[in-house]
Amino acid sequence: MPSTNPIPIKTDLAFRPVPSENSNASSPKTAGVHGTRHKHTRSSYSETSPLTAVSRNNSLTYRPLKRSMPSPDKTIAIINASGRQAASLIRIATAVGYRVRAQLRNLEGVIATEVATNPNVTVIVGELYLRNQPDDERDVTVHGHLPGISVNRTLISQLFNGAQLAFVNTTFYGNEIQIGEAIADAAKKAGVQHYVYSSMPDHAAYSPGWPSLPLWAAKHEVEKYIRKIGLPATFVYTGIYNNNFTSLLYPLFCMELLSDGSFKWQAPFHPDAKLPWLDAEHDVGPAIIQVFKDGPEKWDGKRIALAYEYLTPSEVCEAFEQGLGRPVRYKRGPIELRVKIPEGYREQLEALEKLFSLNNNDPEKQPPYFGDLELEKKCPEDALALWEGPRGMEEYAREIFPLEEEANGMTWMFQGEDEGAFEGPEDEAVDVADNGGDPAGGEDGDNESLDEGLVMRGLKRDEESWLA
Repeated sequence: MPSTNPIPIKTDLAFRPVPSENSNASSPKTAGVHGTRHKHTRSSYSETSPLTAVSRNNSLTYRPLKRSMPSPDKTIAIINASGRQAASLIRIATAVGYRVRAQLRNLEGVIATEVATNPNVTVIVGELYLRNQPDDERDVTVHGHLPGISVNRTLISQLFNGAQLAFVNTTFYGNEIQIGEAIADAAKKAGVQHYVYSSMPDHAAYSPGWPSLPLWAAKHEVEKYIRKIGLPATFVYTGIYNNNFTSLLYPLFCMELLSDGSFKWQAPFHPDAKLPWLDAEHDVGPAIIQVFKDGPEKWDGKRIALAYEYLTPSEVCEAFEQGLGRPVRYKRGPIELRVKIPEGYREQLEALEKLFSLNNNDPEKQPPYFGDLELEKKCPEDALALWEGPRGMEEYAREIFPLEEEANGMTWMFQGEDEGAFEGPEDEAVDVADNGGDPAGGEDGDNESLDEGLVMRGLKRDEESWLA
């Protein structure tokens, strides 16, 4: 059975020297108001990220790869390169000598800028889908066939020029199945030696009583196609991102800041049912590098459960409470939709609420997150065999969650326990990316590369996405 306790985090790792107080100054926005240094100051952001300025160290400097490796002479093709999974891989891959050919939807946002300015990355800018009519403003996230929306095969073919390896995490923008199949075809034609696909289950394929989650079911179909055409491929199933949590009013993973300074997380998951978790930004990259190093000789056709902790919602809140030093409670309840979201994501949330039904009072009867119980039983052992320096939930809550909150304009992390009532987020407009053609979307449009479908709008790190 999976481990039921939070993972022990390695402590015998080398740290770089702590920089001076000047390098730990809070952001310009908050420094003038609070005149105090951020209490939570460690970060995994790369040296090119603005958030590194408030960080004591960069995780790439003290989280070693599982095993040493020579500098490789290979190129990795990567799509949706500013999503959390892809960005994590690009940072570590280029740091150890790989070249990358990365598809970005455009060059806007912190992560897109980071990727585009990396000297070991060749960037190809454009959508993976095409609108046949320039005035077509339909929502392209709707699940299923979209007449008039085609696949950008020219861009996809260009992406694989000279690539020996590929990491592919498709999204619901455009017809995900058609796009996923076209990417696989292009990789096979280009002679890609190892193709790693970020997949997810179709729960209905494991039990007729379980509903399909539309976004995951599409990935399941793409996985089947990859197997059918005989690509040397490995299928990575990622757990729930620690990085999903935000005090912004996004559905499912809103860690809502209450007036007394405590936090509340409401979701339909049973409070005592285990779920797989990982810090996608910190831990996906090193794990995938090890998969590439081991090669298809070890991993061809196999599924990997990429999750480093197996925690109940109650345990997640306990970890957050320990990390933040303030009360955090879990409330089982319906998914609240308080901001605009893409239609495809709305469909996903509706199905998820049925799969993890509020009427189920037995945690043992909650469907496994990965669909396949045998795969879920491998959490976290499979992941730890690839990368043994993960960042757990408590460490994430203590060191990274406040930094991401600050980047979104929040100020609660600058107020100490003896300063009275805590202030919530400033009164900023919060929106979520749609297909970019919705007139109600204003000038923001569809300007970010997504890996899971939700994006912060009008905020400092508007390229980041949130997972259902």
